[in-house]
Amino acid sequence: MTLRIDRIHARRVWDSRGRPTVEVDVVAAGALGRAIAPAGASTGSGEAVDLRDGGAAFGGLDVMKAVHAVETEIASALLGQDADDQEAVDRRLVALDGTLNKARLGGNAIIATSMAVAHAAAAAKGMPLWQHLAGGRTPATYRFPRSRSSVAGRMPPAASTCRISWSSLSAPRITVPLSTGRPKCTAPPASSSRTPAA
Repeated sequence: MTLRIDRIHARRVWDSRGRPTVEVDVVAAGALGRAIAPAGASTGSGEAVDLRDGGAAFGGLDVMKAVHAVETEIASALLGQDADDQEAVDRRLVALDGTLNKARLGGNAIIATSMAVAHAAAAAKGMPLWQHLAGGRTPATYRFPRSRSSVAGRMPPAASTCRISWSSLSAPRITVPLSTGRPKCTAPPASSSRTPAA
């Protein structure tokens, strides 16, 4: 079944820091997908470049050039394409831009469009995004990768604080003794750091 991309629309919205960013709507097979280009505080040398307007508006950070790129070149290239073929969509976007760092059309325009296509395809299939990206598989039929990251780092000691170090697979025990009313922290035993069952 082909999930034909019928409409693409972009707009300027504001990110969590109050700076302009790009939001894209994609309609495929009558289903709407919407995504906002994420923005970080810093960029590495290998990261895609956001297309910003420069000039005086919003301190040069406006994104109307990127919005225009979505509504013209990107829309022309993707209308009629299959939203269910994410790899083909992404390859077309990369080829259309033609630069290593996505500077011509803007990484913000490209990533927002790509994510909106994925959301539209998932909505058209009536499934959550994670399941669409997993090829329709479910946890019962497929072992999904599990993230492993630090949830909270060690905090500096202070008179009224408790030193806690969390990880994704183990956590300290925090108890409040009735006699003092202050938290007492103990680290979990080393054997408690194990991969949870699927």
